[in-house]
Amino acid sequence: MPKKSLLWICTLALLSCISNNASAEEDSINKKDPLKKEAGTVLQKPEKPTYQASIAPQMNITSVLSTPEEKNKEEETEIYFSADEVENNQEMQVVTATGNVNIIRNNLTLIADKVIYNQKEDIVTATGNVILVEKDGNVVFSDYVELTDQMTQGSMDNIKVIMQNKARIAATKFRRLAKDNKLMTNAVYTPCDVCAGKDPLWQIKATKVQHDAEAKNVNYQNATIELKGVPIFYTPFFSHPDPTVKSRSGFLMPSFRSNSYLGAAIQPKYFWDISPNQNFLYSPILSSDHGIVQSGTYSQYFTNGEVEATGTYLKDDDDDRQRGSLFMTGRYELNDYWVGNLDINYASDRAYLKDMSLPKKDDAWLTSSAKLEGFDFRNYAAIEAYTYKLLSYDLKEIDKPLIMPWFNYENIGEIGPYGAYNKNTFNGAVISRDDENSSQRISMINSWVLPYTSEYGEKYRLMASVKSDLYNIDDYKNYKGETFDGGVARVFPQLGLEWKLPFIRATETSRQIIEPTIVAVAAPNGGNKLDKIPNDDSQDVELDDTNILDIDRYAGYDRNDTGSRISYGLNWSAYGNRTGRTSAFIAQSYNFDKTSSFSTSDDQSGRFSDYVGRINASPSQYLDLNYRFKLDKDSLDFKYNELSANFGPKALRMYVSYIFLKDYNNDNTSSSLYGERKELYTGVRMDLTRDWSLSLYNRQDLAEGSFSLEHGGMLTYEDECFALSIVADRNNADSPDYDGDFEISVNFFLKTLGGAGTQK
Repeated sequence: MPKKSLLWICTLALLSCISNNASAEEDSINKKDPLKKEAGTVLQKPEKPTYQASIAPQMNITSVLSTPEEKNKEEETEIYFSADEVENNQEMQVVTATGNVNIIRNNLTLIADKVIYNQKEDIVTATGNVILVEKDGNVVFSDYVELTDQMTQGSMDNIKVIMQNKARIAATKFRRLAKDNKLMTNAVYTPCDVCAGKDPLWQIKATKVQHDAEAKNVNYQNATIELKGVPIFYTPFFSHPDPTVKSRSGFLMPSFRSNSYLGAAIQPKYFWDISPNQNFLYSPILSSDHGIVQSGTYSQYFTNGEVEATGTYLKDDDDDRQRGSLFMTGRYELNDYWVGNLDINYASDRAYLKDMSLPKKDDAWLTSSAKLEGFDFRNYAAIEAYTYKLLSYDLKEIDKPLIMPWFNYENIGEIGPYGAYNKNTFNGAVISRDDENSSQRISMINSWVLPYTSEYGEKYRLMASVKSDLYNIDDYKNYKGETFDGGVARVFPQLGLEWKLPFIRATETSRQIIEPTIVAVAAPNGGNKLDKIPNDDSQDVELDDTNILDIDRYAGYDRNDTGSRISYGLNWSAYGNRTGRTSAFIAQSYNFDKTSSFSTSDDQSGRFSDYVGRINASPSQYLDLNYRFKLDKDSLDFKYNELSANFGPKALRMYVSYIFLKDYNNDNTSSSLYGERKELYTGVRMDLTRDWSLSLYNRQDLAEGSFSLEHGGMLTYEDECFALSIVADRNNADSPDYDGDFEISVNFFLKTLGGAGTQK
């Protein structure tokens, strides 16, 4: 069912005249009612004598908007009306209201020049500038409204609807039939702006739109889509479920594509509504170059969870390969404390996702995981499993580990009388590889934390911890070239003290905060046992502004932050009272031991670390700058640079990003794990006219040969009812043998109706 299709749009027109919720208050209607001032004047302070009364629901013209079921629910709802004159002909049993007639019920307002109720014939008629204003903002205009059979049947002539989203609908006649069926004749719909004497950019026409209430279907006859008055698509009959149907089996709008691998392709789609809580979408790709690619998505919802799986399969005859992909997510709440999560991401080979233009095609690797998490007051527990699939050609092919299980338990004790508390952590992992080292680890961290704020505003945090590890290692080849197998145990105590003193200065236009910070850590030297324990979870050892003031700077458990040190930094920030903010941070660390583990891994030398810092500046809406850096402590040369900036007005917005990373060695190998990296990304977006815009970008490798890694652009047209985009890009960052790195796509979208796109 295409999003907001022709059928859905015309259905809205029908429903704007036949169904509303009766729960809104009169105040909410008046707030949204564009005619509120005129109607309110008549009701509150009319210039002429006004008759006001309360009418029974069965005598209310606004009943045309309610189904019989709604009437039963609203029997007690009061309905008010006002008019300049009211005449009651008891002999003819006719009540006539004339002049600024207003009828109000909870969910809508009716305005007309004249309303006649023939009690004998059971006919209600409204004539002259009939306006219906609905709760949701839709406004219906009509020349003539007639209701019969206790207002369960009726018709409107020459109706026009202005919907809440500014879309417009017109029809020569609307009829409400028996059994709540509806019929609209010569209907026209457009969301575009309409100028007198000119055709809108696009519109939909149908000679007949019928709502079958019992079958819950909306049927169309002779439906046509016109572009600037020129018919571009026609269908003699079309049908879809009405908006009350949540889901139903049937064919959906197919999609089309073309690229260098598949060639020309069409993707039909069939939706199978298996049950109220499960469905299946079968969407095979019929391609000219590689036959049929099987594709489908299965979804199921439970009381306490959900699962969704999307898979594709292809028999590639060119090289006789079985290729495919699987993306699966699931979540299930076992009870109030335990929840399980599943995330499977798989591709048969590195190029498959790019060939198919599937999600995650630009990811460096795919990670699959299964988790069971428990939450209980101050306790947290998790049991997890991980596996990996490498996609990027830029990364070294390694023996990918299987981590199963990885478990973690944390408990934070009750806060004592002085604010102190205990924290206990138990963590373990089993890492298996086919050809390289495997390991089993159990770790325990017992810590005690005491936060304190002095009467002068000083903030202290004292922390003492003991970390105990037990390893069983298989086939570990260390940086010396030696192989180790066996068990290893180690104990690592640590004591840390953090001090902060914020200074605040406020003026009439801004606020400034200066906060010096000192962190002192006492810990033994050595003890990491690099020759026996592999580094699987503590590879990220870059000293930067995010971790320099941490007591433990490693992200994992395999490496301990050995050695005593003092780290110190200064954080400054300024905030405007209305707009604008700027902040800066700089810090350094002093190690009492030159061979502390973190400094060795981070390629530091000497007792003093390099300077690290950041600058964030957003003084106005025209500039947003973020800058991070690392300076050599001796030469002040840059070892690390990362800059990103957005600047310029909306009509000409520019983006610049630069990154520089110095290569360094890992403590497990004598070779360089990461090479030097220099990249410059530039982009610009400009408004050519009110509706046309152009975006261009380029990602340049400055480290080796200065060549473009990726570049492209997008030309976009967008107005109130139509969008068109033309995208071209080329990616040179993948394997040089991959020939599908150039892509052109053209996409168009008719707002509220849907769209289509092609790729080449």
